[in-house]
Amino acid sequence: MIEHVAIIGGGFSGSLAAINLVRHDGPRATLVDRQADAGIGLAYGAAHPTHLLNVRASNMSAFPDDPAHFVRWLETQGHAATGHTFVPRLVYGTYLRSVLDRVAADHPDRLQIVQAEAVDVIHGAGVRVVLRDGAQIKADAAILAVGNLPPPTPGGLDLDGLPPGRYAGNCWDAAATDGLGPDDTVFILGTGLTMVDVVLLLDAKGFAGRIVALSRRGLLPHAHAAPGAPFVPIKERPAPILSERVRALRTRGAEIGWRGAIDELRPFTQDIWRAASAEERSRFIRHARPWWDIHRHRLAPDVASRIDALRDAGRLELIAGKVARVEPTPDGLSVGFRPRGASEEQRLEVQRIINCTGPQGDLRRTSEPVLNRLTMRGAIRPDAAGLGIDVDDQMRVVADDGAPNDRLFALGPMTRGAFWEIVAVPDIRTQAWTLARRLSNAHWVAEGL
Repeated sequence: MIEHVAIIGGGFSGSLAAINLVRHDGPRATLVDRQADAGIGLAYGAAHPTHLLNVRASNMSAFPDDPAHFVRWLETQGHAATGHTFVPRLVYGTYLRSVLDRVAADHPDRLQIVQAEAVDVIHGAGVRVVLRDGAQIKADAAILAVGNLPPPTPGGLDLDGLPPGRYAGNCWDAAATDGLGPDDTVFILGTGLTMVDVVLLLDAKGFAGRIVALSRRGLLPHAHAAPGAPFVPIKERPAPILSERVRALRTRGAEIGWRGAIDELRPFTQDIWRAASAEERSRFIRHARPWWDIHRHRLAPDVASRIDALRDAGRLELIAGKVARVEPTPDGLSVGFRPRGASEEQRLEVQRIINCTGPQGDLRRTSEPVLNRLTMRGAIRPDAAGLGIDVDDQMRVVADDGAPNDRLFALGPMTRGAFWEIVAVPDIRTQAWTLARRLSNAHWVAEGL
């Protein structure tokens, strides 16, 4: 019987798991996080006031069974926001922390928050979470909710060996965007949502120099738009075969607009992914993923307008290509890159490189201690696509021998190999809610939290 659950990671995934265990009158929870601001996480705690959510407030409730919870909270806090508003991420972080704090205060015997770093999980009849200082937390089960891991250094480049201050491997470190002059050039690896955040942060800090962002295809996330004409969404799961799905998506996009065609797939995306073969998943990741990402994960309209303005002013340039070499110079760095489709290498003099290539998913390359030790012992393994932790449909981690573990679970972006669509709040909140109900043997949800 599971009476106590240890949750490793106090970001959105871990906090919602803990909160829902209390809501479902389930096992008591101990939430372990190395940061003091559990409940906020990197996505909302490291944000700048100018960073907005990429999802409208109406779809950002922490609870799938109470979709208006966040909008009601905004009203109680006096925020002039509606369900259609793209709220600052710092405000959302305050919301998450307030929910966690209230549950912890109202149920001190059910939820404990521990500021510490978990470095290992020993499991058998129960589990023991080993902390950095050697202390251990005994529980009946544990949940890995580590969130997005820092991006890996691009293969073949010795960026970590560059002179201090020239390469920022952690784009959320304040030093990554500080200390730049008005005539400097910043080179960003990646052109996705993280790049957008860093560009806006540089602009907010007054950086007036040039920004060059490079990725293999140079694609920029599209923007949300005002709601279009109403349409009747599809009722059944589309065919999982990639080629058929692409054709159907194009046809449907011509009928109702591409945003509607993407959005109506939301209820079916995880099922489509699970029904696809390993070969089909691999083909999707190789050939279609970049286009899916820029259509599916969109920018708030105000953010898209600011990025467009920076590009129009010549302050931001996007390049499709690949970095070939990086060499120190007396004044900075010389970056050699090959534009997509070109045979000759071009060079660019920059003062700093910032890595925005996206989160690490390969367990064999991570430096996260708890994941590293569990992987080396064979207690967890990479999923077949190399996107994160292999789990079954009940979120149980799968060991090297292929057996699921009834005492060790995983939540959030690191389970993308099993669920694919598991990086946005609407999907993660449902996953955390579902796991908490399962661990609680719940058939109802208490009200009033």
